[in-house]
Amino acid sequence: MAELIEFETKRLRLRQWRKSDLEPFAAINADPQVMKFFPKPLERRESDEMADKIRSLIELRGWGFWAVEVKGGEPFIGFVGLHVPAPALPFSPCVEVGWRLSVTHWGRGYASEAAHGALQIAFLRLGLPEVVAFTTVGNQRSRRVMERLGMQYSREFEHPDMHDDSMLRPHVLYRLHAACFRKAASRQEIEEKGKRA
Repeated sequence: MAELIEFETKRLRLRQWRKSDLEPFAAINADPQVMKFFPKPLERRESDEMADKIRSLIELRGWGFWAVEVKGGEPFIGFVGLHVPAPALPFSPCVEVGWRLSVTHWGRGYASEAAHGALQIAFLRLGLPEVVAFTTVGNQRSRRVMERLGMQYSREFEHPDMHDDSMLRPHVLYRLHAACFRKAASRQEIEEKGKRA
């Protein structure tokens, strides 16, 4: 069992999962708007199984798709974090950054803020050389988050877990190399120091 990694950003806390997260997570997974770019909304049993698997992977590795809470606010709004995809994707092996938040918390920059924190863990603490992200071609909201994170469009691919005739099968892949992340972080730090000077 690895050392548990948990962290905070300006507005959010990313942590290991709790039993109390299961009910709000099930509501997120049952929301057709949240699940628009997935095969189907999840039933409660499926949602609980997913949460248990995520929690177990964090326990095993020390990191994963962390539960997200708003400081001084909602105790659970979804997950954001790092994951090793199970299917044999064309670009495997890899580590992805991903997110799934409740609709009521969309449009506030939470996904970008939490994912940026996850990337700091990936590159500065875990020493990963690269992190990827992928989604269906039409998921413009997630693609914009990827771009805000500094990730670069790489290619389209057919997701092997989707049926051949599924509209969700065509996916896009984005990549971010550690050197690019460090360069951007260094530039941002210099800019912040300039503002304080």
